Amino acid sequence: MTAQEAVAIIGVGMVPFGRHAPSYSGLAMGADAARRALSDAGVAWSDVGYAVGGSKESGKPDSMVSSLGLTGVPFVSVRNGCATGGAALATAANAIRAGETDIALAVGFDKHPRGAFASKPEEYGFGDWYAQTGLMVTPQYFGMKARRYLDVHALKDDLLAQLAAKSFAYGAANPDAWRRKVLSEQEILSSRVIDAPLTQYMLCSPSEGAAAVVLARADRAADLCGRPVMLAAVTKRTRQLGSFEVFSPWLSPCAGQASPSIDAAAAAFARAGVTPSDVGVAQLQDTDAGAEIIHLAETGLCEHGEQQSLLDRGELGLNGRIPVNTDGGCLANGEPVGASGLRQVHEVVLQLQGRAGDRQVPGGPRVGLTHVYGTPGTSACTVLTV
Repeated sequence: MTAQEAVAIIGVGMVPFGRHAPSYSGLAMGADAARRALSDAGVAWSDVGYAVGGSKESGKPDSMVSSLGLTGVPFVSVRNGCATGGAALATAANAIRAGETDIALAVGFDKHPRGAFASKPEEYGFGDWYAQTGLMVTPQYFGMKARRYLDVHALKDDLLAQLAAKSFAYGAANPDAWRRKVLSEQEILSSRVIDAPLTQYMLCSPSEGAAAVVLARADRAADLCGRPVMLAAVTKRTRQLGSFEVFSPWLSPCAGQASPSIDAAAAAFARAGVTPSDVGVAQLQDTDAGAEIIHLAETGLCEHGEQQSLLDRGELGLNGRIPVNTDGGCLANGEPVGASGLRQVHEVVLQLQGRAGDRQVPGGPRVGLTHVYGTPGTSACTVLTV
C-alpha cells in the first residue's frame, strides 16, 4: 500500500445504544453520531468529500444531508445485514484510496421495534413457506449452531453463561451501553430458555442507536488528529459451499469448517501484515454467546475447543492476552443493525488511543480487530493499528 493509499481514523462518535424517545428517529440518531465524530476529528461537515451510511430499516442514510448540510457531497447508502458497518467503512476508505477525497465519513444507525427481527423471505430468495415454517426466526439457527459447535468440540454449556457474564460486566463499565447491570452466571443459566442451549441473557436484543467514523488520508491525518488510528485492513467475504450459515435452507452432510468469518479475518490479517497473536483488543460478533465462542476460533484468535481454557485463565479479560468485547458487545449493547459494526470500530479506536476509561485495556494495545457477521452468511473484519 502506497502512502497515498493509506487511510487513518481521526474521529469517532456514537449515540448510546438502547431505547430512546419515539420521536428520536433513526435518521436523527445517525446525524447526531456523525456530528459527534466530526467534532472528535476537529473537522466540519463541509470538509467531508465522501460519505457512506447504512441502515437496515430506519431510513435512507443519504437523506441525512438535509440535517447535516446541503454541500453536494457524494453520499452512498449500503445494506449488508449485521455487516453493514463494515461495508460502510470499506466503501468510505476506498473512496479515499481512489483519490476521490481526503476526508470521508462512515455512519450507521437503526431504530428497531421490540421483539425478534421480522425478516422477509423474498429478500433472501425464499418462498413464503420458509417463514411460515418458522425458519426465518434467527434464534433457532443460533441455538442449533451453538449446540452443534459445543458438542463437536466437547465444550460445556456453562461456557455460554461465563462468556455472557463477562460481557455484562464490561457493559456495566460502559456509559454508552444499554444493559449496564452485572449478571451472574447462575442468573444467566436460570433465565428463560429461548432456543436450547441459549437462554434469554445469552442472546442480544434489537435496539436503537448510531455510530460514525471519520477517515482521512494517512499523510494528512497527523495534522488533523493527535493520535490517528491506522485502518490497516478492512475486508468482506460471503459464504462458501458447505458453510453453516443463518438463512441457509440446506446444509451438506459433509460440511466442514468453511465460514465467511474465517475468510474475512484471514484476508484482513494478510493485508495488514500482522497475525492474530499480535491482537491486543478485539470486538467479535456476539449476537448470542455461542457466536462469540465460535468467532474466537474462526478469526484465528484461538484454536477450536480452546475457548474454555482461555476464559478460565482470564485471557479474555482486561488483563488477559485477548480482551474481547470490552464495551459489552451485542449482549450488553443490543444491536441496531446498521450501527453495530461501527460501534465495534468506535470501541477499538478508544482502546488504541487510551480513551476507554474504566474499561481501558492496560499496557497500551497497538493492534485491534473488529469482526461482524450477518445474514445470509456475510462477514467483515478490520485490523486497526497505532
